[in-house]
Amino acid sequence: MNIHEYQAKALFEKFGVPVPKGAAAKTTAELNAALASLPEGPTMVKSQIHAGGRGKGTFTDGFKGGVKFCKTKADARETAGKMLNNTLVTIQTGPAGRKVQTIYFTVASDIKKEYYLAILLDRASSKPVIVASTEGGVEIEKVAHDTPEKIHKIVVDPAYGLADFQVRELIFKLGFTGNEAKNAGKLIRNLYTMYWETDAAMVEVNPLITTPAGDVLALDGKVSFDDNALFRHPEIAALRDLNEEDSKEIEASKYSLSYIALDGNIACLVNGAGLAMSTMDIIQHFGGTPANFLDVGGGASKDQVIAAFKIILGDKNVKGILVNIFGGIMDCNVIATGIVAAVKEVGLQLPLVVRLEGNNVAAGKATLAASGLKLVSGDTMADAAQKIVKLVAA
Repeated sequence: MNIHEYQAKALFEKFGVPVPKGAAAKTTAELNAALASLPEGPTMVKSQIHAGGRGKGTFTDGFKGGVKFCKTKADARETAGKMLNNTLVTIQTGPAGRKVQTIYFTVASDIKKEYYLAILLDRASSKPVIVASTEGGVEIEKVAHDTPEKIHKIVVDPAYGLADFQVRELIFKLGFTGNEAKNAGKLIRNLYTMYWETDAAMVEVNPLITTPAGDVLALDGKVSFDDNALFRHPEIAALRDLNEEDSKEIEASKYSLSYIALDGNIACLVNGAGLAMSTMDIIQHFGGTPANFLDVGGGASKDQVIAAFKIILGDKNVKGILVNIFGGIMDCNVIATGIVAAVKEVGLQLPLVVRLEGNNVAAGKATLAASGLKLVSGDTMADAAQKIVKLVAA
């Protein structure tokens, strides 16, 4: 689960990570009140969407930049009015863009130098890793590609926690000295505490800055959380912004279905993440384009299959459906029963190709054959993929 920058900054403050003073507004009426809580002077205006590249983005009405520096609060108020409820298109939103429904004002900081700092899970070691660089304020992927020697990593043993010597090593590598080193060390420790205690999947600060006064501040904040641990953090789960998520993905989560919307026109209903990825690949291989990733899991019920079909048909781009089931734990006849019920309930008119294999497959195929439904059977995954691509293209 992702949260907005203003929400991340509130968590930072709770755990003692210094940030510039800021205030958020969700309506036109709230803009003045939010600005009134900040001192007069240079102010940053930040569009709040779950996508990167905001500063270089363009609104659909031609207004440029989702992050703006304003010399006065009056200018900030005018700029915010142009952003709020406008649609921002960035490199990460795609051409459809994302509607800006929250504006975040912060006091503009006097920047001496910018750094990069992040904490995430290192999958190779199954341990938290702190990633830092002296090259902040730019895309870290570019830094890693062009100057990998400027990327520093500290792997933390979760049984022991972040050690003082590791903090000192990181401060030395980043070149902090004097009062900056002291402030940076405190920030790094507190940020790690937040990462660990909130079950965060990633905490990123880009840029982390120093000021001429020796302060070290988190100028930006991007935080995501492990969905599987949210039950332990109801206060964090409450921060979820459903406006930033695909409505079909929200509906899928209600039925414990793993669904991700894509840009293609061939919908996939598959059991198992690996098989789902392979199914999307083979559709692409034979010239089609997958419309979604949809994993019904290893023990889906008839109701879940029906829900999956309804979610698939909620995508107006879908022109055909491929069901690819390999029954291990899953009973193929349960899937077949769900398919029959779903097709009859929704009155499916689109081409449907079904490939069943594995546990109780004979009963599953018999159920489909006896249903009288207009569907095409696939003998193998390749055969099924070729058939649905051909039917959609017809």
